[in-house]
Amino acid sequence: MGGHYNGVRVLKLIYRRQRRLAVLGSATEQGGDSLKITFCGAAGEVTGSQHLLEFGDLRVLLDCGFFQGRRAESRRKNETFRCDPPNLDAVILSHAHIDHCGNLPGLYRAGFRGPVFCTDPTADVADIMLLDSARIQAEDAKYLARHLERGQVPPEPLYDEDDVRAVVQLMEPMPYNEWFTLNPALRLRFVEAGHILGSAICELEFKERARTRRLVFTGDLGRRNLPLLHDPQPVDGCDILISESTYGNRVHPPAADLKQALLEVIQEAVHEGGKVIIPAFSLGRTQRVVYFLNQLTNEGLLPEVPVFVDSPLSNRLTSVYRRHAELLDADVQSTLMTDADAFGFHGLTYIGNRQESMALNRRKGPFVVIAASGMCENGRVVHHLKNSVEDPKNRIVIIGFQAAHTLGRRIVERREKVSIFNRHYKLKAQVKTLNGLSAHADVEDFKWWYDQLASRGGVRQAFLVHGEPESSQSLATILRDYCDEDPIIPQQFESFEV
Repeated sequence: MGGHYNGVRVLKLIYRRQRRLAVLGSATEQGGDSLKITFCGAAGEVTGSQHLLEFGDLRVLLDCGFFQGRRAESRRKNETFRCDPPNLDAVILSHAHIDHCGNLPGLYRAGFRGPVFCTDPTADVADIMLLDSARIQAEDAKYLARHLERGQVPPEPLYDEDDVRAVVQLMEPMPYNEWFTLNPALRLRFVEAGHILGSAICELEFKERARTRRLVFTGDLGRRNLPLLHDPQPVDGCDILISESTYGNRVHPPAADLKQALLEVIQEAVHEGGKVIIPAFSLGRTQRVVYFLNQLTNEGLLPEVPVFVDSPLSNRLTSVYRRHAELLDADVQSTLMTDADAFGFHGLTYIGNRQESMALNRRKGPFVVIAASGMCENGRVVHHLKNSVEDPKNRIVIIGFQAAHTLGRRIVERREKVSIFNRHYKLKAQVKTLNGLSAHADVEDFKWWYDQLASRGGVRQAFLVHGEPESSQSLATILRDYCDEDPIIPQQFESFEV
């Protein structure tokens, strides 16, 4: 059985590689004299990562992310593409966060049929994330249809589950650290970005008539010394660097103290018979918190208390982490020597159906529940908060950034009352904010990574994307010392011949 499966898998891989080369082989075999970059998204803002590369007849898109924010503005941006999808040769996907992959099905619906190159875990995670995105859009459309005034036409979802399944079939997973010739004029390598499972720094080499030029795209750069994933990998110098800048003006607190802080919050709640509610993003943040709790259990420090992960999306994504455990860091590998499951321990239950979640809402403490969404705007965590905020024995542990105007932000600000499902509740539960779990590089991480780049050949020209203006400008002053030319902060739809 295993031999047959492996043989079939090999044949599929051979077929897919032949298909990939055939598709890209239709583009020019010899590059032009210049490379044109058009920044279609995440330019002057954080979301909607899309960068179009044009080299001779070859047209490649780096990422195809969703714009997020104000509903009407985001929809307008997500409805249209500047990259001419039917004539696009390929997409190179850095990782599977929605602001980087979320509009791939929309690209397919608009006529794209080329390969999508990514790492193997990214293909698995994107499949789950995109299906969830399609489901949310369908639910939103139904909700709006019920609440529109007579005569108004509800907006259609930007894509559906059929579009997701179709674009997932176009994905061409590649291993880390191996060069792949996609076309005689272009080769590609993925190296570890350390941001989420499967995230990659993308190295591209464009072959011209007389030389080869290197372009490095960071995707989202991760942090050093953050448990679960490997540190971002240094790369050789390049002609063109496209770097994210999300936290280019911030220094994160050390992650080493977070596990102890989390333990203390749980111990206090257990002593008082209270609940610990942890709103967490389904991808990355939930898995890291569960891993911390697993470590505390193995160390004999976690009290005897039930722990629940109440998020179907988190459950599916955690299964992907288990499936790709060999890509996790040395600490996880050491844990797996004596513990078969780094994301499971005695007392932990993954909640599946809605009935189990509703029963948990009626349960009295002490217990710990980790639930999405991370900003408390939707998902099952909202129900847990509704049933917990008015009891001072309970703890709400905030472990991620809370955007303005969200329920999570109002909780962090410790408002006297918070509105949940259009009803006001007194915020009596204790609020604990544990900073330091961000998976984005901070200033010190950027400096370290740029230092490595400088020692390996330096950078000729850099572009800073995926950041608010203040953050990008702050990082530009740092990056200037590493580049031959001043870094550029492009705006949406700006093009550059490099």
